[in-house]
Amino acid sequence: MKVLLVNGSPHENGCVFTALSEVAGALEKNGIATEIFSIGNKPVQGCAACRKCREKEATGCVFKDKLYTDFVSKMKESNGIVIGSPVYYAGPSGSLCAILDRVFFSASEYFVRKPAACIVNCRRGGASATFDRLNKYFTISQMPIVSSQYWNSTHGLTPDEVQKDLEGLQTMRTLGNNMAYLLKTMADSNVQRPNQEPWIATNFIS
Repeated sequence: MKVLLVNGSPHENGCVFTALSEVAGALEKNGIATEIFSIGNKPVQGCAACRKCREKEATGCVFKDKLYTDFVSKMKESNGIVIGSPVYYAGPSGSLCAILDRVFFSASEYFVRKPAACIVNCRRGGASATFDRLNKYFTISQMPIVSSQYWNSTHGLTPDEVQKDLEGLQTMRTLGNNMAYLLKTMADSNVQRPNQEPWIATNFIS
């Protein structure tokens, strides 16, 4: 089993990486493989709402940039996901949301019923709003959300400061342990997945 950890910060080895590494360490102690995937600091194409990815012969998003294709490829082979973001104006990184909009909309089949969680890092405030925003990707995608002992946030302006947030780091480890537990429980279960009803789309127009 493997969990993909997405670093949505432009700093590859910054505060978000530090928090995700704590989650990864707990997962690996439980025998779960991990990979931290950084979205980097280059411009990220957002969704153009062209809906081409929903056409019959479509093969994903029309923008076949490397970030998108790598993300989808890694998600195909993963059993769960943890998405990490810094807090910008009480919200996630804009670049992170841009790529998440595309992968969740165009490659939703690779996310359904896979355990998911998000973690956020802030200097002081805005963590809860950012946490709430990211969780919405999971709740619309039929993904079981893994919880911890507190909201999944760490505090610090630098990685060294994050390392001093002992409660935050413990929250990350608890999250990793809980995700490992859920993954193993699901793997051992003989319960069949529920049948998927055809989607009924209702537009609220008079």
